[in-house]
Amino acid sequence: MEDHRSEFPVEKMCNVLKVSRSGYYKWRTAAPSEQQKHKEMLTERIKFHFKDSDQRYGSPRIWNELKKEELRVSERTVGKIMREQGLRSCMSKKFRVTTTDSKHHEPIAPNVLEQDFSATKPNQKWVADITYIPCREGKLYLASVMDLYTKQIVGWKLSDSMTTDLVLDALKQAYRAKKPKKNLIHHSDRGAQYASSDYRKQLKTYRMRASMSRKGNCYDNACIEAFHSILKRELIYCTPTFKTKQEAYEKLYRYLELFYNRKRSNSTLGYVSPLRFEQQYYRRTA
Repeated sequence: MEDHRSEFPVEKMCNVLKVSRSGYYKWRTAAPSEQQKHKEMLTERIKFHFKDSDQRYGSPRIWNELKKEELRVSERTVGKIMREQGLRSCMSKKFRVTTTDSKHHEPIAPNVLEQDFSATKPNQKWVADITYIPCREGKLYLASVMDLYTKQIVGWKLSDSMTTDLVLDALKQAYRAKKPKKNLIHHSDRGAQYASSDYRKQLKTYRMRASMSRKGNCYDNACIEAFHSILKRELIYCTPTFKTKQEAYEKLYRYLELFYNRKRSNSTLGYVSPLRFEQQYYRRTA
């Protein structure tokens, strides 16, 4: 009745629902219970974190944000309140464009990584890949480099073509940002861009160990492919198709640099952001 007071007269609703007007007004003026107050407070915090994540967080991540605020609530209750409020995190669409051209005659590096995605410190293992970004103004491709220890995107580049320069620029950005020591393992698929002479020379200049996936085995580079799936679920398919390439760049920049690296809680890192996880490592080892 309370939700429909602006649509129907109270007297009519009381008659239809067979409740007394005095009982209804007594209910309205009654002080809310402590349980009601607690639920209202939780609802407001859940709405805040849902909006603060641009509608990307589901109940597990929001529950962990509430735990950081020392609020006592179960994940099941968070999910129930989200359903009551119609809060549903972004869902991905099925769409795939092939970005790996392995039909070339360039040398293939051995699979040094061998699906060992564990790392004990930053800048020990990096993984790289290319993904397609839909845009009305024309095709776009994103090259990303991820640190396997922090799950941080340490380098990225957006371009309208899948050239060697695309992946080289992402690699150079990552190197400038992190200045890794020698023998870092750099893993990628066996695409022509990563197998090119220019890319191999750059890895040698940076004293990195090249590693490549086995032919047709997507699991060999699962971490970076999983990141690109998250990117598409939380950004690409949650918003209308980018109208221009400039709009695509600006929104990708905000997502990668301001949200994913600095803010988004990562379940494999104990629900802290990649940047916070990296900072915690350097504080421990200082």
